[in-house]
Order: sequence, then C-alpha cells, then structure tokens
Amino acid sequence: MSESLFVRLGGQNAVNAAVDIFYRKMLMDERVSHFFDDIDMDQQILKQKGFLTMVFGGPNHYSGKSMREGHAHLIQRGLNDTHVDIVIEHLGATLRELGAAEQDIKQVAAIANSVRDEVLGRP
Repeated sequence: MSESLFVRLGGQNAVNAAVDIFYRKMLMDERVSHFFDDIDMDQQILKQKGFLTMVFGGPNHYSGKSMREGHAHLIQRGLNDTHVDIVIEHLGATLRELGAAEQDIKQVAAIANSVRDEVLGRP
C-alpha cells in the first residue's frame, strides 16, 4: 500500500507548518486578504489544520462545516474562480517552500480543484 499524501508531505508537523505559512501568504496578498478581515484567524488556522490533515489522508478529526456552507458568506462578498486560483497558487508555493515533491503539489492542486464548484456554491 502506498503512503498517503499526509505521510509523504511530512505528517502533522508539516501540515501545521504549511497552514501557518499559507495563511501568512494569504493575509499578505491584497487580492484575497480582505476575505479574512472579520475572521478569528487562530480558529481558522486550527480548523484548516484539521481539514487538510483529513483531506491529505491523515487522522480525521475535522468536524467543521462543508465546503459549500463554509464559503457561502464569502461568495456574497465576491469570492470567484480567480480567488480559488490564488488559493491554489499559495498552496503550491507553500508546499514548494517546505520541500514537497512536485507530484505531491500537483495532487494537492487537483484536490483543491476538485472542490472548486462546491466552494463557489455551484451545482
């Protein structure tokens, strides 16, 4: 059996580091930072660590909202495909910074793209 993406990326410590770096990039990017103006970032970071751990094949302790529910309020604020592309761009840059293999980065991008319609509230 092949190792999960979670293990290949470096396990919980790597996911934790990736989420911290990812949000630093998102908050510094004026194209998307405004989406986080009224967000409790400590809570957001904690939820994201649990979510990505689950998505990447690690232990599933995520009990947050669905993709559609979690992003509905952002669609009202203009969230669109361009913003999803920026998220994927920052995820890739973060994983490269942490030394992830290009194949794993592509898999992460594919996972993110697979929920694009759900995030954007499309049928």
